[in-house]
Amino acid sequence: MISEEQVISIEKVNYLGDYKLELVFNDSSKQIVDFFPFLSSSCNPHIRKYLDIEKFRNYSLDEGDLQWNDYDLCFPIADLYENRIMR
Repeated sequence: MISEEQVISIEKVNYLGDYKLELVFNDSSKQIVDFFPFLSSSCNPHIRKYLDIEKFRNYSLDEGDLQWNDYDLCFPIADLYENRIMR
């Protein structure tokens, strides 16, 4: 568990197939996040374009943040840590 003083960051991302990524955080915890429900329920074409699996797989880690296309798509780190990207 992360202490209040510790900054949460992602250390590693493993592509698991489809729209699922395993995220490994700096406290050694892991989350398997399925991005498909978020992407497929969005009406925004800038988000829906990541339903193209090649675009989705073109993610990167930038100083502990998961992002796509120079922050064209990104998520709050706390939401990824708690696996709650759908609201």
